[in-house]
Amino acid sequence: MNRTSAVRKEETALNVWGIASAIDIYECNPERIRDADAIRRFVAELCNLIEMKRFGETQVVHFGEDERVAGYSMVQLIETSLISAHFANLTNAVYLDVFSCKTYDPEKVQAFAQEFFGGAYSNINVTLRH
Repeated sequence: MNRTSAVRKEETALNVWGIASAIDIYECNPERIRDADAIRRFVAELCNLIEMKRFGETQVVHFGEDERVAGYSMVQLIETSLISAHFANLTNAVYLDVFSCKTYDPEKVQAFAQEFFGGAYSNINVTLRH
């Protein structure tokens, strides 16, 4: 049984309220993570992929006086919760969080995000919320 099947089986057995996945993507394409329009496009494509309905516009804001944390941050409300991310310029990393009370495949999100942002590798942590 793969990890996704195990998560879904556990979700069903435990009557889970939601799934939270934290995905860290490293060695990303610097141009892609510094492009607000690309980030907005990513959100739209991701929501279509995992069948989540967006609520309102995607917010993408660049900030950070300290170079260690400077970069874009993104938040997208979805009808079943939210998607957020921070794009770290110094390290060319993406820190993506997806939380939803509607079932989705965290590994599908990980693969899509890593490919979209040109990451060399990634880590994922999935938490079932009760």
